[in-house]
Amino acid sequence: MDVMFYAVPGLILAGVLFAAYRVVRRSLQVRGAWNSGLTAEGRCLRMFTTTHGGGNDSSVRTTIHHVYEFTARDGRVVRFEEEDGPRTTLEGDFVTVYYKEGQDVVATALEPRRGKQAASTIGILAFLGVAVVFCVGFMVTYSQFSDPFSDGGDDGTENVVVVDGVTLTP
Repeated sequence: MDVMFYAVPGLILAGVLFAAYRVVRRSLQVRGAWNSGLTAEGRCLRMFTTTHGGGNDSSVRTTIHHVYEFTARDGRVVRFEEEDGPRTTLEGDFVTVYYKEGQDVVATALEPRRGKQAASTIGILAFLGVAVVFCVGFMVTYSQFSDPFSDGGDDGTENVVVVDGVTLTP
């Protein structure tokens, strides 16, 4: 039964750390595309939305997706999909694409807003940090209170518990 009190927070912790990795990775990719200085004229090939939620009186979240295509400096035609772009960009519109060359081209059609990107990344990481602190705190607290006679180590010392003036030793 004790395993559940470590496994569940451990799985949550793993998921939160993976989400933090993804947030930082995407932030660095977008920032790298903006900082590379390479731009190209791209075209929005497709725009679509996906919805999540709505069951059992829950809120519905709609995410807008754009599929862009552009020609890189080396002549490669690059097609990429991006979430949460401007809702005013429609199929057939021309946009400025910021990209970073390499084996896998990293591109974005988002206008450079470094302050907004940094604030949103820090906000998401702060929220995820609270979840990490909660999970670790839960596991540490559970380990301390699951056995009142154990100090968690085998250093040869005994714990003494006093209850209503009566000394109890293990």
